[in-house]
Amino acid sequence: MRHIISLLMENEAGALSRVAGLFSARGYNIESLTVAPTEDATLSRMTIVTRGSDEVIEQITKQLNKLIDVVKVVDLSDGEHIERELMLVKVRAEGEWREEMKRMSDIFRGRINDVTDKTYTIEMTGAGHKLDAFIGALDKSAILETVRTGASGIGRGDRILKS
Repeated sequence: MRHIISLLMENEAGALSRVAGLFSARGYNIESLTVAPTEDATLSRMTIVTRGSDEVIEQITKQLNKLIDVVKVVDLSDGEHIERELMLVKVRAEGEWREEMKRMSDIFRGRINDVTDKTYTIEMTGAGHKLDAFIGALDKSAILETVRTGASGIGRGDRILKS
């Protein structure tokens, strides 16, 4: 089962390496990883997407809590949460492709951020399945380059990750 683990950690050199090392040492895969400072410059928030049984995720959570740099860990998948991902896609925009790419961008509520005589760069934000659907709807030969951030998530309502 897919899980989104969010954690607060000290914004220190090597902290990310220790978390990634924990996963690799135990043979767990990280599907996506995002990390950035929070409103408190001494703390960073890391969001990890991984797959595993409830027992495996419980073990990962316990191991993360043991790391000295980690302040707090929560599995966002345990409750209601909001999840978003950012994607930039560079596509062909010559001749017949030009209007088609504009139309597809509009349908999926993307924004064209860069225009050249041969390409568009489209920005899209949403749940991973929306971004996957956009890529699936495009002609594969139209896609020149794709960059995705991985998931970021936050609990809904009163569910807050604070130190």
